[in-house]
Amino acid sequence: MTERWTPSIVSDQLEEAILTLKKLPPVVVQGYFNLWPQIKYDPLEVLQQERKIIRLAASTAAITRMEQTLDWMKWLEVEERKLIWKRAAKKRWKEICWEFGCDRSTAWRKWVIALTKISAHLNNGDR
Repeated sequence: MTERWTPSIVSDQLEEAILTLKKLPPVVVQGYFNLWPQIKYDPLEVLQQERKIIRLAASTAAITRMEQTLDWMKWLEVEERKLIWKRAAKKRWKEICWEFGCDRSTAWRKWVIALTKISAHLNNGDR
């Protein structure tokens, strides 16, 4: 990346990582399988069923960017990691403040400091 990293770019990258994590297939326990045959449903039966969640597959480029984003966490303290992941997951500031026991301006300041730490490391060439 030729341009410099800013806290807003880092924030966007974290939000993309959260979306990519949601697109990954669910984790299943190994060793269990189903021997029942697949059931073919009539169109009327399909209409009466509950809707299934359809997940779009994450692209390989998005997964690579997500893995790079996860590597950034080594530069932060545990509380900072929790804060930026909750904010990237679009949690409300009110919920974040309740969990961290601080007011909104303090939580926002800690969030900006954490993003600035990451952008400083990335601008220094740390990978």
